[in-house]
Amino acid sequence: MNVLKLLDRASFKRSIAVASLALVSTFTASTTMAQSLSLSDSMLPEQNGQQGAGAQQQEQVNDTPRADWRSGTYGPVSQPPQDPDALPPFGANLFTGGFRGAMGDGLNPDYRIKPGDQVTVRAWGAFEFDRVLPVDAQGNIFIPGSGPLNVEGQSSQEVDGSVRSAITSVYPDNVEVYTNLQGVQPVAVYVTGYVENPGRYAGTPNDSLLYFLDQAGGIDQDLGSYRQVRVVRNDTTVATVDLYDFLLNGSIARPQFQDGDTIVVEERGPAIAVGGDVHRQHRYELVGNQLSGAELVNLARLKSGVSHVLLRGDRDDGPIAQYFPIDMFYGQTIRSGDEVLFSSDQRSETIVVEVEGSYYGPSRYALPRDARLSELLDAIAVPENMTAVESISIKRESVKEQQAQSLEDSLRRLETTYLGAPSNTNEEAQIRVQEAELIQDFISRASELEPSGRLVVAYDGRISDIRLQDGDVVTIPEVSDSMLISGEVLVPQAAVYRPGMSVIDYIEGAGGFTERADDDHILVVRQNGAVENARNVNLRPGDEILVMPAAPTHNLQLASTITQILYQVAVATRVAVDL
Repeated sequence: MNVLKLLDRASFKRSIAVASLALVSTFTASTTMAQSLSLSDSMLPEQNGQQGAGAQQQEQVNDTPRADWRSGTYGPVSQPPQDPDALPPFGANLFTGGFRGAMGDGLNPDYRIKPGDQVTVRAWGAFEFDRVLPVDAQGNIFIPGSGPLNVEGQSSQEVDGSVRSAITSVYPDNVEVYTNLQGVQPVAVYVTGYVENPGRYAGTPNDSLLYFLDQAGGIDQDLGSYRQVRVVRNDTTVATVDLYDFLLNGSIARPQFQDGDTIVVEERGPAIAVGGDVHRQHRYELVGNQLSGAELVNLARLKSGVSHVLLRGDRDDGPIAQYFPIDMFYGQTIRSGDEVLFSSDQRSETIVVEVEGSYYGPSRYALPRDARLSELLDAIAVPENMTAVESISIKRESVKEQQAQSLEDSLRRLETTYLGAPSNTNEEAQIRVQEAELIQDFISRASELEPSGRLVVAYDGRISDIRLQDGDVVTIPEVSDSMLISGEVLVPQAAVYRPGMSVIDYIEGAGGFTERADDDHILVVRQNGAVENARNVNLRPGDEILVMPAAPTHNLQLASTITQILYQVAVATRVAVDL
């Protein structure tokens, strides 16, 4: 009897087969021979005594198909607590952009003339003149026929107007005037405070404050302030720069430096630690002793999906730990020393399940969080007579982790119990040395194997209607005509399945056993991942015959332990590890 029955389900499952056909109607052009993978009653496990009591409730279940290939959402990922002192400050990567190699090579339109600068003046017509005039200590340039002209503190445009007025006052007719700021006097600026390399650095008045800070190695990440950088001239602060404005908005004050100016990086002010679901976890410096949650959200760059915030810190009445939805956090007050952890903690009502193997349609489905395997299979069309539904299985991440942990524990026990055992004689000690090398090599190779995480859901012609989990991969294998013979055989190979052939027949066809083979321990691995002993098993197409290696030791306890681990490895990885 064909195990696939189109629209044939008992009242136990939700009646969604008709709607399932609508879901897969997109693929009808290419699936003329397809049918819905709707499990018959014989393939579903018997329900307990509550079946009759639940029948009335099942009739009221919404029959809308719940299998949907649209993208789902994922739940939160736990974040370990962060040590605030270990977090880099916001802006720590600022001085990796090469400011020191970008000395100003042009003039700032707002540059103000000062002594030592040079101005090119050209005049033609009634008055011929072409000379580069230096700005003297009094801030003047000398124009023949007009006398000294004070230009100190003027911009280049203002200098052009002043020179033009001075010349035309003497030669009012038929005179053209052109001026150009030929060059600026270099300056030396002191950089001190909490920087990596305090010192005196050369530049031009037009250079950015970042140019001088970068020459000094940048701000000390542990002690320096990114929000209090002062430019001092003659013991007076002429500018205070907050580098957060540059980091967030690209704006920065552009003071015109003079020779002897000092850039002072103040000590770092109060700070808070920000971590969790943010793009970069940083320590943020405060202006003052507190800020609002909304201001912090504007500073920190949150990942999408952030829904909650954990606020931890100390207050006058003791330590606090408060957990807010993101919209309530905006009005909270964050104080110096607090730790703020953003998290995507909104429980998703949708899981995403992947399908592989022999089927039609999309490879991923978005399902309700309580969806069961039968619901998914009802929404999937498969090629008729080409799908081995009796061998459906699920790869699950949690199972993979459990298999890996169990294997690691077994290998650790083998290592500690045997390698630590004492030897009574020299001969026994020599044997133990040889066996120890064997065991160490075996442990090394076995620990590198990756478990499959295969969850067997099909057994003895029945499929367990289990609840699905986010990230599950449902395997619907295609009907196979081959057998795989591997492990301790002379010629591992794939062979065509022939009814009536035994396990030994297939092994002899692969050249027979190797010298290391354990002919008493032969496994048959089914397509659904189930592992059975070959002694009492009826072979099916798609099976894999796995010949296990014998433990090369006369120590019965050691041989028993190694054999158990070999079985464990074979079940988890479908690999026979030779010793």
